[in-house]
Amino acid sequence: MHFADDTSEALRAAVELANSALEPDTLTTVDDLVAFYEGYEYTGALTRDEAELAAVRAIRPALRVLLTSPRDEAVEHVNAMLRDNAALPQLVRHGSTDWHLHAVDDERPLATRILVETAMAMIDVIRADETSRLGVCADDTCEGLVLDLSRNRSRRFCSTACSNRNAVAAYRARQARAEQ
Repeated sequence: MHFADDTSEALRAAVELANSALEPDTLTTVDDLVAFYEGYEYTGALTRDEAELAAVRAIRPALRVLLTSPRDEAVEHVNAMLRDNAALPQLVRHGSTDWHLHAVDDERPLATRILVETAMAMIDVIRADETSRLGVCADDTCEGLVLDLSRNRSRRFCSTACSNRNAVAAYRARQARAEQ
């Protein structure tokens, strides 16, 4: 399944943000927030203060719930996020990005914009019945979220570290069985 670029990018950002709450927490400073904002090319207001950092950190559990919910529950979360934030979709174009949807004004708080952009992206996921592309890392010791946008649906791990750890463990298990 190929999603529009803005949908894929909003999903990647939401997964990274939700995963930032895992140990070790990777969103602890305003500089971390600015790097996240710039890395995902958000537009609009950025106050660069502790209050904004706290507000963005506070939405991480809601994003995790949304991204791990079964389809029908995800619909309820999406509708609540859009309703609670008075979303009104509008086509916009800025910079080198062609026409895409924004559903709240660029001057709204960053946390609000992230929630609404994620909800808008999840609309595409839900309508395409592709919620199975979101899940939890296959590493038993990890709770990281995984976004699988691969053609063959082969992504199982949240990071290269988890993938490598499991590959090494599988190799060692095969070697131990072969020695018996």
